[in-house]
Amino acid sequence: MPRPLQRVLTALLLLGVVVALEFGFETVLPDAAWRQLALFAMVNVIAALSLNVINGMAGQFSIGHAGFVGIGAYTGAVVAGNLHQHLGGGEPLFGNSFVVMPAALLASGLVAALFGLVVGLPSLRLRGDYLAIVTLGFAEIFRLTIATATTGGPDQGAIGKLLGALGGPIGYAGPDDTGVPQYAGPFWIFGAVVLATILAWRLKFSGWGRALRALREDEIASAAVGVDPTRYKVTSFVISAAGGGIAGALLSSMRDGNPTVQPDQFTFNYSFDAITMVILGGSGSVSGAILGGVFVTFTVKLIEQLQGLDSVLALKAAYPALDLNALRMVLYAGILIGLMVLRPEGLFGERELFGRRWSRRKRSPVGPAEPVPATTGVEAGAGYEGALPSPGAPPDEPPPGITVGREGKPAGRELE
Repeated sequence: MPRPLQRVLTALLLLGVVVALEFGFETVLPDAAWRQLALFAMVNVIAALSLNVINGMAGQFSIGHAGFVGIGAYTGAVVAGNLHQHLGGGEPLFGNSFVVMPAALLASGLVAALFGLVVGLPSLRLRGDYLAIVTLGFAEIFRLTIATATTGGPDQGAIGKLLGALGGPIGYAGPDDTGVPQYAGPFWIFGAVVLATILAWRLKFSGWGRALRALREDEIASAAVGVDPTRYKVTSFVISAAGGGIAGALLSSMRDGNPTVQPDQFTFNYSFDAITMVILGGSGSVSGAILGGVFVTFTVKLIEQLQGLDSVLALKAAYPALDLNALRMVLYAGILIGLMVLRPEGLFGERELFGRRWSRRKRSPVGPAEPVPATTGVEAGAGYEGALPSPGAPPDEPPPGITVGREGKPAGRELE
């Protein structure tokens, strides 16, 4: 089958799958809690894929990804809420989502990318722990700025009114405080996962991705062969921030999710979970980021479900001072430690679940020409290939047994 036709059929198949999920997702998962968990896992996959660009491919260490997800969540909620009002309000319709969601995703990605550029330009000249501290500081500044904003104060400037409109610690629930419209159903979330996977895959195996991996392995050697470290790092940081913003926009409008965007959703714990997804699956692996996002999300939920078992409830009744929430985090940390001991490079390392099929040109059945042996100056002057001078002969003398005709030197002009 021709490759263009194969790509068209694959795209149509994927489109059919996400459309079928949009209308049949409630039949597949009747429980709203499990539907919310599945959609939240897909949002985490997008966040992990975007973080994998800077942490996995570029080899930097950013621990402030929750800040970019939060920026995207607030931006997407504001855009979706206002567009929903202009469309007449009411129940979020699937048809209206083609107006609301593209605008919300585009605005969230652009705003998050802008903040990524502002943070990346001065900070990506740093490395290692210093870069981690800067990114963590940015995420905490963003969260605390919104969490400590006062709402409804009499003497507020323009920036104070803007921050106060975001709801402060209570959260943003739309322009009329009735909740953010939940337009992001399975069609948009699963479709975004498919597009993010394709883009991450193409980026990894492109010239840009190979340059990022070269910078990760040896920045000095890469710079020596013409790779600009600052340019590649800043651009990858902007791409990663834009992906985090898109994940935040989907999170804020997620169906069956929380209709209020709160600053406490984007603490360091969310950044830590995103880093865990990337490292657990394998830094630099697209398949690993997807598996890590699903694994971490469902593992936390599974441990929460175990708290409802009769044996666990009996243990809590016997020991009332036992904190099951703290025990859940201890168990979660123990699982991660065990996996890191058994697989320190992650589940996949840098490998992929499916091998990439490189396009090969058709080769001619005729083999390459036989190499022509190099000829020294003596052999060329002798007109004989393969004969070498004897070891003790001067370099100007021909090999023994070879007669060389010498041309007479032209007579010089006599002095008058």
